[in-house]
Amino acid sequence: MIIAMLLLLSALSAQSQEPLAAELDQVARTATAMVDGDVARGIQTKRSVEMMLKENPRDRWAGADNYDVDHGAYIATKKTLIRLSRLCTTDCDVNLWLPVTGKPDRVHVVIRNVHEMSQFWKWGDLDQPMPAEMKTVLETGRRQTVRRRETMVSVLAPVYDSLGDIVGLVEVVASTKPNAQENVQ
Repeated sequence: MIIAMLLLLSALSAQSQEPLAAELDQVARTATAMVDGDVARGIQTKRSVEMMLKENPRDRWAGADNYDVDHGAYIATKKTLIRLSRLCTTDCDVNLWLPVTGKPDRVHVVIRNVHEMSQFWKWGDLDQPMPAEMKTVLETGRRQTVRRRETMVSVLAPVYDSLGDIVGLVEVVASTKPNAQENVQ
């Protein structure tokens, strides 16, 4: 009897996640149309990219300490991401990820949002190996739903520049058990 109840609760939980995934997918679809890839690609300054690519044996945090942005591009994109997150009926974040210039197998989160939710970002990492799901989105341009963590759903969607090239992606993410302060550090 207890096993039957657990199976029923598990099935109900899975069903309740589907509307959330569908909602996040619609926000991700909208983000593909709204996020300007030309502006997004110009967020990180050239000097910052150079520092990010250098290994400093005396200061392993040199890249992170020297990370800077073009404020106009950053603020314009951040505002767009915040507006997109308001399309969700629950707390969600819309994060911007870009491949690392000169390191096609690595990505970095350029903008995280209010609740600092992400299934991919590890606190303190300036850049990280590119997850397979992100690589697929960057190569195919197809949105992808991801459930790496039991209590989170993300939809990854491509970001295009004015020439139609994929330059990055957004992660639209929400928790199946919302707690607005859970991830804020």
